[in-house]
Amino acid sequence: MEKNEILNRINTGSANSMVSHLGIEITDIGEDFVTGKMPVDERTKHPLDRLHGGASVAFAETLGSIAASMQVNFPKEIVVGLEINANHVKSVRNGWVYGIAKPVHIGKRTQVWDIRITNAEDELVCTSRLTVSVVKKNTG
Repeated sequence: MEKNEILNRINTGSANSMVSHLGIEITDIGEDFVTGKMPVDERTKHPLDRLHGGASVAFAETLGSIAASMQVNFPKEIVVGLEINANHVKSVRNGWVYGIAKPVHIGKRTQVWDIRITNAEDELVCTSRLTVSVVKKNTG
């Protein structure tokens, strides 16, 4: 399958979910990375008119989960989140934030991913680490 077709499937497959509600778009994929962008607007800001930390975590988990899913024998196996942490280091008031997920560890039963979120000037906004478990998909 061609990369653009995969990206289209990922983005259309996120319709009617938190991913689409927050305006998250997956922009590129590779063997060991996933990139995307998320708007900083009324969907993703907190009442003090800045990017909500929870939106950053949802963005990070989205990128890491998609990247992790690309490493398993789908549809026989899926990944589920075990733990995520985030350090919010810079605020953003508008525009877009950009993220990239890269692997730290890809094992048979667990994976660990680093996710870096930056602003339009490529300044670090949030750094996150996601740990997922690889499980057999329940077919019944």
